[in-house]
Amino acid sequence: MSKINKVVLAYSGGLDTSAIIPWLKENYDCEVIAFVADVGQGEEELVGIEAKALASGASACYVADLKEEMVKDYIYPSLKTGAIYEGKYLLGTSMARPIIAKAQVECALEVGADALCHGCTGKGNDQVRFEGAFAALAPQLTVIAPWREWNLRSREALLDYLAERDIPCTASLEKIYSRDANAWHVSTEGGVLENTWNAPNDLCWVWTKDPQQAPDIAETVSVLVEKGEVVAVDGEPMTPYNALNYLNSKGAEHGIGRIDIVENRLVGIKSRGCYETPGGTIMMEALRAVEQLVLDKESFEFRQTIGLKASHLIYDGRWFTPLCQSLLAAADTLAQDVTGEVVIQLYKGQATVIQKRSGNSLYSEEFATFGEDDVYDHSHAGGFIRLYSLASRIRALNSQK
Repeated sequence: MSKINKVVLAYSGGLDTSAIIPWLKENYDCEVIAFVADVGQGEEELVGIEAKALASGASACYVADLKEEMVKDYIYPSLKTGAIYEGKYLLGTSMARPIIAKAQVECALEVGADALCHGCTGKGNDQVRFEGAFAALAPQLTVIAPWREWNLRSREALLDYLAERDIPCTASLEKIYSRDANAWHVSTEGGVLENTWNAPNDLCWVWTKDPQQAPDIAETVSVLVEKGEVVAVDGEPMTPYNALNYLNSKGAEHGIGRIDIVENRLVGIKSRGCYETPGGTIMMEALRAVEQLVLDKESFEFRQTIGLKASHLIYDGRWFTPLCQSLLAAADTLAQDVTGEVVIQLYKGQATVIQKRSGNSLYSEEFATFGEDDVYDHSHAGGFIRLYSLASRIRALNSQK
């Protein structure tokens, strides 16, 4: 092992990171500082976490409240691009990783650490997301990834490792699912989901109500959008995090935002997961509805192109790259006119836009009407079509010669 004096570990309080603290001390003979990111995973995940880290052998534990910053500076910019990975995934885990990594680096630089550590396995995407951010923000710091070094390969082995050292741990052998939660979403993997022929059971969903058990009466929410950002809900101005929190509550009650997908991981493995993104689904519907009114055909097409490319960059852990930042800037420019109000109906798993308006709308009832109008001369369309199809006409005439 290379000589490390002080390492900052991205700490969750779970089984893996609880074992990593003593493992680092034993194998690197270094001081370990636990860094906890509060990204809205829930109070129950954070209760007693500092004491737990210290009991595992950490010299200190820092908890950073990143909820508002994550929504404002990472989720909202991503929403403007329209990024949806492989057509369905709203990138809940992916958008949280860059802000966690950035805050971890800042902590490491502040305490004078010479190394960073994460508990990601060698099979997943998160190792790339964390280490890609570390490389972009603090390439001078050594990165330690225990799952790629140690010989602990099972939950049983980790529990035995802690028991041998009399380190308390509330984890047990009965854990069935792997979950990740933040203010934007909850993901569930493993268990029955590892067989794609198995339908998800009730344990696969932890946040949203079963749409079949959701209220029989629809509910509507009004969302005010300014320059591509949700600024008020149901007439109340709200911060980004509070708006998301409010819509999460509304959406979860009606079973909004459930998806069951098989996705392509960056490392080449396909994985299946159940994702719940209630408030995010409503926000996405609101922004896209205003775009329909405001963006012209070419601008909307380009925004779609931005969204497709951005979805892969965000998923692949390339947030802190010039290309990703350029796409975010382009989407922000297009969003300058994306201002309006949308009413969305929530009913048994569906978020449906039923009303939309904008002072910047390009929709004109005078031009679009099927009734009689005085603003459009139908005869003008003939010349336009002749010029628009001129290349096809010339090609056909050549083939007839």
